[in-house]
Amino acid sequence: MVAPPPALPAQTERLDLTRPDGSILRGVRIAGRDPSRPTLLGFPGNAWNAEAMALFLHQIAPRHTVVVYHYRGYSPSTGTPSAAALMSDGLAIRDSLQGPVIAVGFSIGSGVAAHVAGARPLEHVILATPFDSLRHVAASTLPYVPVRWLFAHEIDAKAALQNSAAPLTLIIANNDEVIPNARSGALAASQSDADVIRLEAGHNDIYNTPGFVPAMRSALR
Repeated sequence: MVAPPPALPAQTERLDLTRPDGSILRGVRIAGRDPSRPTLLGFPGNAWNAEAMALFLHQIAPRHTVVVYHYRGYSPSTGTPSAAALMSDGLAIRDSLQGPVIAVGFSIGSGVAAHVAGARPLEHVILATPFDSLRHVAASTLPYVPVRWLFAHEIDAKAALQNSAAPLTLIIANNDEVIPNARSGALAASQSDADVIRLEAGHNDIYNTPGFVPAMRSALR
């Protein structure tokens, strides 16, 4: 389902990160115009090409350096994806970066970014179409299935963020057809100091809605 990669700027650097199980994570680094600014570390949504997210963030904030990796199992990265593996990989990617970092997570990537925020120092955390818990999302979507017994890939963003001291911005789609409003709302309610921005958009079209880029730039300021 992942789209082909876009054409990237000339200053793009290819990155490889080998994990203990032998899996190789492949990513890109797009240098920004101001090296003193924090690096934007992106965690894409399920069907996003990591390079497309990197270009999108670079276009929004060209002064910041941007780093985004393909999830394991998402070509050209190798390995088999799982929630635990993605969260562990997220920490390893953060540890590979020098200097201050802002984590940006879209959709399922918001859970990975939240996990990193709970375990590593960050300058800021920006989560778009976020959720409190993947298990709760699944239970809301499949109310007649015993999710608590069957669900194997939990990402608990709400619990992770309890351990984060970084400023938090949540960008929520009011008409989200994938993440129920109850789940994004529960996350927002648990974060009393968060800056919560609500946009009249759906889960997939929020990135094209007129308010999204201004919301991102406001958070970065």
